[in-house]
This record gives sequence, C-alpha cells and structure tokens, in this order.
Amino acid sequence: MTRRQLWGWEGKKVVFTNGVFDILHAGHVLLLERCKALGDVLIVGVNTDASARRLEKGVGRPVNRLRDRAAILAALWCVDAVVPFGEDTPERLLSRLKPDVLVKGADYKKGQIAGAKHAGRVVRVRLKAGYSTTGLIRRLQGKI
Repeated sequence: MTRRQLWGWEGKKVVFTNGVFDILHAGHVLLLERCKALGDVLIVGVNTDASARRLEKGVGRPVNRLRDRAAILAALWCVDAVVPFGEDTPERLLSRLKPDVLVKGADYKKGQIAGAKHAGRVVRVRLKAGYSTTGLIRRLQGKI
C-alpha cells in the first residue's frame, strides 16, 4: 500500500504541484501554502537536476542539488511529501498519483498544463508578482 492509496482510503483530498524550486523564495512559499489550502495533503513533484537543466533555466542551474531542494521543501509545514521526477513534465507521475487537485501558476494556460487529464480538477493560482528564482539570481549578479 502506498501513502497515496492510504490518503485516498482515509478520504483525504490530495493536492499536487510541481516545479524546480531551485532557490526557495517567498513566492514559492505562498504558492505552496495556497496549494495546501485546497486539500488535506500536499505532494510536491520536483524536477531532478537533469530535467531542470533541460528546462534551460540558465547557466549553472539548478543552483541547488535535488536532495537539497527536496530537503528544504519537505521541511515546510504545508508540504506532506516530495517526489522527484526525471522527465520534462510530471505526466507519468501524475498518471500514477491521480491527485484530486493539480495546481499550477496562472502563467500556464489550461491547455499547457501537463498531466491535467490525470487530476480530478486543475486550479491555476496567481503567482506573487516580482518573485522568481531567475530574477533573484540576476539581482545577485548585479544584472537588475
């Protein structure tokens, strides 16, 4: 029996979101808190280092290794489980988890959300303006 099965049998609403979560910032935390508010259990899918590099986030990305990114996410009160995935999208992971709610940022259009067909419903949430890991790195480099 998996934890996902147990949560389902307990009648808990499972919420899923995903991302690289390279340098955790207030925008990430707000997104995760909003996700948790939509259900009982929050599972966060995290891109492996190789899949994060394929997303072309920039030279030297991800800054933090998967195990460090996962440890930081798992330490947050609102995160119940962290699951890495090595594909470009979490489609395969979602096909196995079948969450009740799939959450993505409002910057994604409905047709762009990978794995949406495997979730009970899809919720797009507004992201905190002015917060991004790429922007943070540019600021640190003096490029902003």
